[in-house]
Amino acid sequence: MVGHESPPEPRRRPRQARAQRTVEAIVEAGARVFAERGYAGSTTNHIALRAGVSVGSLYEYFPNKDAILAEVADRHVQRMIGPVIELLDTAEPAPEGLPDWLDRFVERMLAVHLESPELHRLLLEEAPHHPAIDACVLQMETSLAHRVRTLFERDAGVSLRDPDTAAHLVVQTVEALTHRFAHHGIHELSPQAFVAEVTRLLAGYLERSRRGA
Repeated sequence: MVGHESPPEPRRRPRQARAQRTVEAIVEAGARVFAERGYAGSTTNHIALRAGVSVGSLYEYFPNKDAILAEVADRHVQRMIGPVIELLDTAEPAPEGLPDWLDRFVERMLAVHLESPELHRLLLEEAPHHPAIDACVLQMETSLAHRVRTLFERDAGVSLRDPDTAAHLVVQTVEALTHRFAHHGIHELSPQAFVAEVTRLLAGYLERSRRGA
């Protein structure tokens, strides 16, 4: 992970339908090229060729590949977080004990990490960690932690000393472990065994975090 400068903003925002289609093609092509060739092996020429546009047209909207990467990262995170938010927003109340949604949360997080593994790995491990990309991930974690805290406070069986800290730790733990498992594995655990082990880990943490514990 290298680099800390902010990626340039797009040169101009598309307003007409044709311009919007061009930008969409560039961003989609960027996602495929980055995933296939890696960050260092990708160029704006590669992306323009895949998008079916001239390099000049690409530069009308993006000054360099880092600007494209930032847009790819933002869209990837938005697609990734959608199914997880849906799960948390529709979770049934847990009258007592471990929340019924906890294992499904781990399972859903693993599933979204496995959808575009090469792109996800590139964004979080290979590409320069610019503030714009870091901000996308932080926004995702904050949004999920807010929902998890709401569920903790709603469910009678989860009475925690510090629900805000617990929610953030749960989300960040699941994000880190599912990313690691999706891209590198953990020993010879199957996905089902991984979900069960992480759920057990979180259950132990929540039990120790209860009021009065």
